[in-house]
Amino acid sequence: MKQHSLKANHRRDAIIGWAFITPQMAGFVFFVLLPLVSVFLYSVQEKNLLFGTSVFNGLENFRLLFADPLFSKSLVNTLIFSAGVVPLNLVFSLLLALYLGGGKMGTRFVRGIIFLPVVTSGVAWAIVWKYLLQGGDAGPINWFLSLIGIEGPNWLFEKGWAMASVIVNRVMKNLGMNVLIFMGAVLNMPGDIIEAARIDGAKRFTLFFKIKLPLLMPTVMMVAIVTIIGSMRVFDTIKLMTDGGPEGSTMVMVYYIYHQAFRMFNTGFASALAVVLFLIVLVLTALQWFSRKRISFYES
Repeated sequence: MKQHSLKANHRRDAIIGWAFITPQMAGFVFFVLLPLVSVFLYSVQEKNLLFGTSVFNGLENFRLLFADPLFSKSLVNTLIFSAGVVPLNLVFSLLLALYLGGGKMGTRFVRGIIFLPVVTSGVAWAIVWKYLLQGGDAGPINWFLSLIGIEGPNWLFEKGWAMASVIVNRVMKNLGMNVLIFMGAVLNMPGDIIEAARIDGAKRFTLFFKIKLPLLMPTVMMVAIVTIIGSMRVFDTIKLMTDGGPEGSTMVMVYYIYHQAFRMFNTGFASALAVVLFLIVLVLTALQWFSRKRISFYES
């Protein structure tokens, strides 16, 4: 009787457990796994979304992809964008977290200002900054620069300035989340180790590079991986602020995928692009993950 009761309880717990995870698993299967498998299947087909045609063509999409000059341009733009966003985001978020974690005056106000862009709609954020960065005297930023005798550029319609503008915009948009993550790590650093280093005569820079930074490296690694993945997947900022221009100078890979899939209706070619982007992100993430033992002393 007792054994039967234990089995019944175990069965009930299993049913309750499955009931809790089923919605999440169903969402993962239908909205992540199946679309991912479909992209790989479409990448080996000549599929046109407009006419509804689908013909197996093997690796022809990938051959056309690597012969396409716009693909190489979008890949370079994506790498430039990531190379600008990731270091700036990591450096500023870490420095702000160290400042805010020190409990200095005005930290609550600064914390709110930094985190405000995170909870702001990405669409609203991009539209507002597109208005602020208008060329001539129409844009508030150029108007302010003219007051101090500086002629501002046409931010979103000049090649170099357009990429710099979207990079800075993206850094400011996502900075608050990384600051929040770093603050958790900063507040959990062992105070006795830091205090012992101070007693031994460690100055500000030595204390940071020899004590604090090694303690924070696991968090730095995690934030770096998440930021790189996010920067490689950027779309809304590019679409709303520059639409890939001027002359394709801000056309990143995700925007090019959108262009091929929903403007040119070349679903198979766009899927091949998506597969290449997936593999690039996977390789970069794997390289960071396997290098963690060299960077973080916490890893055995």
